[in-house]
Amino acid sequence: LVYTGLPPKPEEMKAFLADESDDAYRKAVDRLLASEAYGERWGRRWLDLARWAESDGHQHDEQRPDAWRYRDYVIRSVAENKPYDQFVREQLAGDEIELASDETLIATGFLAAGRYSDNELDKALQRNDILVDITNATSSAVLGLTMHCAQCHTHKFDPVTHTDYHAIAAVFSGVRHGERALKPADYGERMAIPWL
Repeated sequence: LVYTGLPPKPEEMKAFLADESDDAYRKAVDRLLASEAYGERWGRRWLDLARWAESDGHQHDEQRPDAWRYRDYVIRSVAENKPYDQFVREQLAGDEIELASDETLIATGFLAAGRYSDNELDKALQRNDILVDITNATSSAVLGLTMHCAQCHTHKFDPVTHTDYHAIAAVFSGVRHGERALKPADYGERMAIPWL
C-alpha cells in the first residue's frame, strides 16, 4: 500500500508468497516502484502543492483543457525517479534552461497552475495576484516556508522579511500567461498550452 496506495491483486500476492528467493521482497518493491500507480500516488502529493486543477477557479471557473499535460509530466517525473533539482528547475524555468524542450515547457505549468480570473478590471491588481500566488506556491512547495505573511510585514516566525518576500516575487516578474506551441512530432497534432 505504501508504494501505490492500492492493495495487491490476489495473483500478485500469490506470486510474492510463492517466491522463496532471498531477493523476493526487493523484486516486489522494484516492480511497485516501476508501476504507473506509484507515479500517480506520489505525483498527487506534488500536484496538491502545485495547486493543480483542471479549471481556473473564481466565479467563471473556465476549463483548462490541456492541464492534463502538466499532471502527466509530474506523474512521469516521479515514476522515472527524476532528480529533485532537475524536477524543480524544469518547473520554474523550463522555457529558459539550456536544453529546453516540449517536456520542460509543459513543466512550467507549475507557474500557471493557480487560480486565475481574466474578469478583473484592475489589471495591475490581477498581475499582483498572479505574482503573489506563484511566490507563495513556490515558497511553500520548494522552500518549505509559509512566506505569505511577509507580503505585508516581516514574518512573525520564519526568518523572512517584507523585503525578502518582494525580492523573491521579483524573480517571477517576467512570467506571463499566454500560449506556447508544442511540436507535433512529440504530441500528435500541433497544439498550444495555455500558459507562459
